[in-house]
Amino acid sequence: MSVDFRKLRSFVKIVDTGSVSRAAALLRTAQPALSQQIAALEAHFKHKLLIRSNVGITPTEAGLILYRHAQLMLKQIDQAQTDINQSAKSVAGRVSIGLATYSTSSALSLPILKEMKARHPDVVVHINDSFGHILSELIMTGKMDMALIYAADPIKGVTLQPLFREQMFLVSPPGAELPGDPSEPLPLESVDALPLLLPSKGHLLRRLIDEAFARARAHPQVVSEIESVPALDAAVREGLGSTILPASVVTETSYFAGTQVRALTKPVIEATVSLCVSDHLPLSEPALAARAVLLEIVAKLMSSQHQGIKTV
Repeated sequence: MSVDFRKLRSFVKIVDTGSVSRAAALLRTAQPALSQQIAALEAHFKHKLLIRSNVGITPTEAGLILYRHAQLMLKQIDQAQTDINQSAKSVAGRVSIGLATYSTSSALSLPILKEMKARHPDVVVHINDSFGHILSELIMTGKMDMALIYAADPIKGVTLQPLFREQMFLVSPPGAELPGDPSEPLPLESVDALPLLLPSKGHLLRRLIDEAFARARAHPQVVSEIESVPALDAAVREGLGSTILPASVVTETSYFAGTQVRALTKPVIEATVSLCVSDHLPLSEPALAARAVLLEIVAKLMSSQHQGIKTV
């Protein structure tokens, strides 16, 4: 028995849906045929791949390994088909780019989309700045082509190219009374008297903020954990509290209009933004084109001397 892409596609669809019947409906294939394909895969690999229960179907440990490899192979064969179909035309296909939420990189989404449309109109660009996934893991497993993430230290399975450092600023409601001279940086210890709206502890930005408060021997009053930029914007402008963000998120996007932005010191909070790509999967032609555009836009960002943006 040979393992063909049809069987692998069926296996992935069953794992994704957690049901043979749902997978059969989506693939427009009879359920017995799908069951036979799974049985053939289990016979070939000599391992049980799926566990059936009253609540649905879940993969075994062996099944999870096959699922990850199958996703990569199916993505590559789909891209190969696209590349072949478009070989006589301009660059075409699909590229997925992750942008770290609450970072300057989120302000790059519109410039990237505009430049890709101008240069490569046949490339579909998928932008992801969701809190729901760890972007480096999506790169590692081949579900995403590249991402701008908060990271400087090596991460297994990906290659990091540090691009710039971001300084974090206090962003407060328009009418909030803040200590000190408005033109002067605000010592972090004086912020612990303010109600704060921050991302959850699983976010790297939150870890950097907590570490900075610990060094300042201050205790932040976190009144809400918000993992939505629009919701955070609304909460700050309604006066529910202040937050800590890169200045460019305020100045380069439509969010946080009219808010007060103060530099922080003692200590300064900084984060490195890096380009993250897989260390074992080659970039497709659309992804290579998108990476070139992205790096050009970042270079322009660096040359324009935006507030709080520093060289690595």
